[in-house]
Amino acid sequence: MSIVQWGILFSHPADYTPVCTTELSRAAKLSPEFAKRNTKLIGLSCDGLENHHGWIKDLLAYDKKEQSSCEFPFPIIDDNDRKLAKQLGMIDPAEFDSKGLPLTARAVFFIGPDKKVKASLLYPATTGRNFDEILRLLDSLQLSARLPIATPVDWKVGEKVMVPPNVKDEDVAKNFPQGVEVRKDLPSGKGYIRMAQV
Repeated sequence: MSIVQWGILFSHPADYTPVCTTELSRAAKLSPEFAKRNTKLIGLSCDGLENHHGWIKDLLAYDKKEQSSCEFPFPIIDDNDRKLAKQLGMIDPAEFDSKGLPLTARAVFFIGPDKKVKASLLYPATTGRNFDEILRLLDSLQLSARLPIATPVDWKVGEKVMVPPNVKDEDVAKNFPQGVEVRKDLPSGKGYIRMAQV
């Protein structure tokens, strides 16, 4: 039986920088959570492999009380020529290295089993990513890939989901055997807000 595999490709501006160190250390700490979701992580920056290998020691030491292994759990791509970063639109137009070359922004691409991008996030170099939100978005994407649902604002795993208006009533019973709650208390009286527990 094959496991449906997801992927997350994320870029960071540079090795040996403070915000990037906190981010990649956090991603490494959360790697078991991504593994539970059958999701592989891949990092990318414009630094070379030698830099990556040296910096990984800092990443492991940064949060070592939290790390469960002394091996780094995912690869970091060497995109020194910025070819991949340019193709994927990861370049931050406001950030440059000491040589005046552009750096990558904090991009995150969620890639489904069909090898297509399902969602993307783009943070400026000045703002670290929220990995709780990255996991929440991944959970939502994976659930909506299995069922005809949408997740409401601030949704978390275990909470009710929404049944979109394009899901026909006959499909609702099949996909939501526990039933659907329809809100008709809004001024319009229209039953377009349908909630279900999955």
